[in-house]
Amino acid sequence: MSEIQKTPLHDEHERLGGRMVEFAGWHMPVEFEGLRAEHQTVRENVGLFDVSHMGEIWVRGPKSLETLQWLTSNDVSKLEANKAQYSLLTNEKGGIVDDIYVYCLKPNELYLVCVNAANVDKDFHWMVDHNRGAEIENESAAWAQIAVQGPKARALVGEIFGQRMTSLKRNDFVVTTYDLENCIVACTGYTGEDGFEIFVPNASAVTLWRMLLRTGEKFGCKPIGLGARDTLRTEMKFSLYGHEIDDTTNPIEAGLGWVVKPQKGEFLGKSPIVEAKEKGATRKLVGFKMIDKGIPRAGYPLLTFDKKPAGTVTSGTLSPSLNEGIGIGYLPANMAGEGTEFYVDIRGRALKAKVVKTPFVTPKS
Repeated sequence: MSEIQKTPLHDEHERLGGRMVEFAGWHMPVEFEGLRAEHQTVRENVGLFDVSHMGEIWVRGPKSLETLQWLTSNDVSKLEANKAQYSLLTNEKGGIVDDIYVYCLKPNELYLVCVNAANVDKDFHWMVDHNRGAEIENESAAWAQIAVQGPKARALVGEIFGQRMTSLKRNDFVVTTYDLENCIVACTGYTGEDGFEIFVPNASAVTLWRMLLRTGEKFGCKPIGLGARDTLRTEMKFSLYGHEIDDTTNPIEAGLGWVVKPQKGEFLGKSPIVEAKEKGATRKLVGFKMIDKGIPRAGYPLLTFDKKPAGTVTSGTLSPSLNEGIGIGYLPANMAGEGTEFYVDIRGRALKAKVVKTPFVTPKS
């Protein structure tokens, strides 16, 4: 069994009183002040997340674009310098190897692929095994990543990195310096709120973290743990790998057809994905609210009104913003329409729920 890993900010979390847990092979803070308070900090002010466990894979050289076009579902050729896009690594059967972000530093020549922590090695080997001639390097061990999220994120990042940051649009990024080290400040995130993800070399991570907290005091900035990160993304119905999506999930049934661009040409898994789009998915990922009082959790069965199996909860929580039980899960296509009622089996009790429009909340920013 491999030793649990620690991010460059691990000691900072312990110093700040973070409750540490194992997550995807890493020792990470699940909460500091408490999940509900941290959730509201991000929805109302600004919070800092250590996401250094995420992976950074660089794709370089004259075959980099060709390689990424083959490996991913989105159209990388549309990316200009300093633009990023959400995408999927797909397999031959149309399943999802991982959901990723692709950052274009130089078109046709230099790209950064950010991958999920639990999938770094898998993704890297998959990319190398299906390479079309690019230079592919896993540099995850060299990089830290800090997410700055919330309505006041722009003001905070602008004070540290310059006011030009405040005018960046979603999926824009800049390459700049901090502490004499090159870093990437990207207008991306996983909370639904405005904000940034900052890629910084390990040696500068602690200095930047402390600077963000110190400068951010006037904005109500606080450290945020994995617990609130999960409730924030659930309120947005953002997919989490291993819950909503995995190697067997077709993007169409997961509601991710918008990042599939068949017109770009051939890519891994194109045929089964296009077939699912043309024929229609037999099941669909939906968001739902509890009608009866209860909190849905991942793995709980979803039932028809005559108590027959219909699907499974992939993620669920008590929404801190709504104070209601909300969930995400797969239902047969004929049950996936907004307003459809069904049961959630919560510890042997069949409790009523209904499909609702998502996201569950509208972010302030």
